[in-house]
Amino acid sequence: MLVPRGGAWGARVADEARDRGLAPVVVPLITDAPPSDPSAFDAAVRRLADTVGRPGSPPAVGARTRVAGYAWVVVTSATAVRALAGRVAGLPAGVRVAAVGAPTARAARAAGWVVDLIPAETSAAGLVAAFPDTDGTVLFPRSEIAAPTLVDGLRARGIDVDDVVAYRTVGTGDEPVVLDAAPDAVLVTSGSVAREIARRMTPLAPHTLVACIGPGTAADARAAGLPVHVVGPTRSAEALLDAVVEALNPTTPHQEGHP
Repeated sequence: MLVPRGGAWGARVADEARDRGLAPVVVPLITDAPPSDPSAFDAAVRRLADTVGRPGSPPAVGARTRVAGYAWVVVTSATAVRALAGRVAGLPAGVRVAAVGAPTARAARAAGWVVDLIPAETSAAGLVAAFPDTDGTVLFPRSEIAAPTLVDGLRARGIDVDDVVAYRTVGTGDEPVVLDAAPDAVLVTSGSVAREIARRMTPLAPHTLVACIGPGTAADARAAGLPVHVVGPTRSAEALLDAVVEALNPTTPHQEGHP
């Protein structure tokens, strides 16, 4: 099974795959790079450092608050967490954090942040729907190619959003990816990964399953010209790996007369 990203994420997913009896091969197809123009991100980091919260305990989720800098930081990827955490020693007291799902929240907590909000629906639209009213500004550090769903949704509710590019996602090369043996499955964890697979690995072997982390990524994969065989039930690597195991080892349904 091909794992398309390296680093700590790739190592963790590879370990999870081995725990499920899979044989992962880590082939980094994409990596992160600083913004082409870092000035807006630099300004956001300075503004975050100047944030002054109310004294005492942070207000409960849903309460309105006013701060000099930011009231919330909203993150929709672990990479966004790493990009911001690499620039600030910690978040000022009173700044609350919203994460789009459990994997992003896990990265935020690893950075030492307290996560105040995780929506029940793991999507930008779900985060917009779950987000409380606030008079303060929301900092949204994002990928250069992030969809506008979250920003447009919050602004439509009258919430001020500082929409800042914190990183770019770039390919790791142009040469075709050639493995010793065609993988039984490739993990597709973003539209960027889908496009790199289409650019550097097609045609895939007929038996290779294309496994996408969620419906949005599945749509991106199809737009890139890839078939989609597996879609994870939730947007997490663990759920996707479970779905791959099930697809590679399907249980035989019970039929009358054939237990």
